[in-house]
Amino acid sequence: MKNRIYSTLLSAIGIVLLMQIAPITFSADMVYGYQLMTEQERAEHRAKMRSFNTEAEREAYRQQHHEMMQQRAKVQGVTLPDEPMPRGQGMGQGYRGGQGQGTTTDKY
Repeated sequence: MKNRIYSTLLSAIGIVLLMQIAPITFSADMVYGYQLMTEQERAEHRAKMRSFNTEAEREAYRQQHHEMMQQRAKVQGVTLPDEPMPRGQGMGQGYRGGQGQGTTTDKY
C-alpha cells in the first residue's frame, strides 16, 4: 500500500516538474517559414526560443527569423505571408483543421 502511495506521489511530482521545465511546446506549423526549414533547423529554432528569458528577447529573435525566412522564400520563389500568424493562432483546430465532426467512415 505504501509503495503505491509513493509511486503515485512521485508520478505527480514528476508531472509538475515537467510542466515547469518545458511550459512551451512548439509544433512545426507554429514556426514562421517552417516549410522552408530542415528538421535540424526547426529543432535549433525551438531550442533557441526556449533559451530566452524574456518575451522581448523572443520577439527580437522572431523578427530576425521572419526576415531570414522572407529572404529564403524569395530566393526559392516561394510566397510566405507578410506577417507571421498572431501568437496562439496555430493552423486550425486539431488534426482535422476544424472541418466539423466527421463521419463514422473516417479512418485515422
